[in-house]
Amino acid sequence: MTEKPNPWQRPQTHPAANDPEIETIVEKSEPKIANFWRSIRRWGFDAHALRFSTAVLTITLILLIVWVTDTFYIKTTPADENASSFVANAETLPTQTLTAPAPSFFGGGSDTDGIDRSADLHTILPDRRSRYEVTQYTVEYGDNIFSIAERFNLLPETILWGNRYTLGDDPHFIVPGQVLNILPVNGVYHRWGAGEGLNGVASVYGVTPEDIINWPGNDLNADEIGDYANPNIPADKMLVIPGGRGTYPDFRTPRITRDEPATAKNLGPGACVGSFDGITGTLSFIWPSSERYLSGYEYSPETNHFGIDIAGRLGNPIYAADSGVVVYAGWNDYGYGEMIVIDHGYGWQTLYAHLSQINVGCGQEVYQGDTIGLMGSTGQSTGPHLHFEMRSDDYGRVNPWDFLQ
Repeated sequence: MTEKPNPWQRPQTHPAANDPEIETIVEKSEPKIANFWRSIRRWGFDAHALRFSTAVLTITLILLIVWVTDTFYIKTTPADENASSFVANAETLPTQTLTAPAPSFFGGGSDTDGIDRSADLHTILPDRRSRYEVTQYTVEYGDNIFSIAERFNLLPETILWGNRYTLGDDPHFIVPGQVLNILPVNGVYHRWGAGEGLNGVASVYGVTPEDIINWPGNDLNADEIGDYANPNIPADKMLVIPGGRGTYPDFRTPRITRDEPATAKNLGPGACVGSFDGITGTLSFIWPSSERYLSGYEYSPETNHFGIDIAGRLGNPIYAADSGVVVYAGWNDYGYGEMIVIDHGYGWQTLYAHLSQINVGCGQEVYQGDTIGLMGSTGQSTGPHLHFEMRSDDYGRVNPWDFLQ
C-alpha cells in the first residue's frame, strides 16, 4: 500500500545534494560570476570583496554625478557671455547725466524752494543751550504739582517754591486756570526785598551768594553788586535761586495739647479754650474711614503735605483712629475747612480735615471707632476726601501708612 505524502512535513534534502559529481554539474550550469562568487566564499574572502565592491560603486556614482553636472548645468549660456561682456566694457561707455524738470507742488513752488538735504552721514546735532528764563504754565483740570513737575522734568517742591506768592506753600491751592511760574532749574523763585542782604538770603536757601549772582537769568553783574550786606539789587526783583531749598512754617497745624488748646486760636474759629482732661488712647490706630485708598496727595514732606488724602463719598462716616480728647473742632482758615484734632495722650494727636459735618465738640472724650464727623470737601479741596495727619512729640509729623492698622 502506497503511503500518502504528508503536506505539513518539511521536504527532505535531495539525495543528490551531497554528491560531488552532481555538484560539479550544477556549478558548470551556473553563470561564471556566480561560480566566481562561490569560489570567493569558499576561500573566505567574501566580506573583503563586499567592502571593495561597495567602495568601487560609490566612487563610480560620484564621478557620474560630476559628469552630469558639468555637462548640463555649468556651461555658460550665450546670455551670460553677453552680460560678462557688458560688465567688462562698462568703463568704456560714456557717462550720461539725466536731468528732470523740478516737480510742481499743490499750491505752487518746486523742490528748489524746499530745504536741501545733505548727503553727509555725519549728522551734527544742534547746540542745545540751557534755558535760563522763567516760563509760565496754565493749570489744567486734573493737574497737581507732581504731574506738572514731571511734565517739565523738575522736582515737585520746585513748583511750590517757584510759586510761593501764589500757592502759599500749599499744594492744595493749585486750581485750573491758574498761571504758574516754571523755573528753568530746580530751586526757589525769590522776590528781593528792600534791606535784604545776599549772605542772609543765600543762607536761608542753602546756597552761596555767588550761586545767585552768577545765574545768567538773574542779570546781575558781580562788579556792580557792591556790598553783599546791602547789594545793588532793586526791590521786588524776582531772582532764581538755583539749587535752593525752601522751608515750610508750621502755622496751619501746630501741636495742640489738651492742657493748652488755645495755642491754635490763630487757625480759626474751631480753636478750643480752657484746659481738658480725659481718657488716653491705646496707641494702636485704626483707619479713620471705610476706604483704604487715596484720592489726592500722598504723604510728601518735600511738598509740605504731611498727611494722606483718603478717598470716599460725600457723607461717609469718619471714625476716631484712637481714643482721646477733642482739642479742635470747627473751621480752619488755612485751607483745611471743617477740621477736628484729637489728643490721644503720650504726645500723640490725629487731625481730620475737609469734613462736611462735625459731630463732636471741644473737650469731648471719644473712643476708638466713634463716628466724629462726615466726609466732605470743605476748605481748599477739589473733591470729597479726608485729609488725615498724625503727629508725635517724639517723631514729628509721621507717615500715617506706617501706623494705621
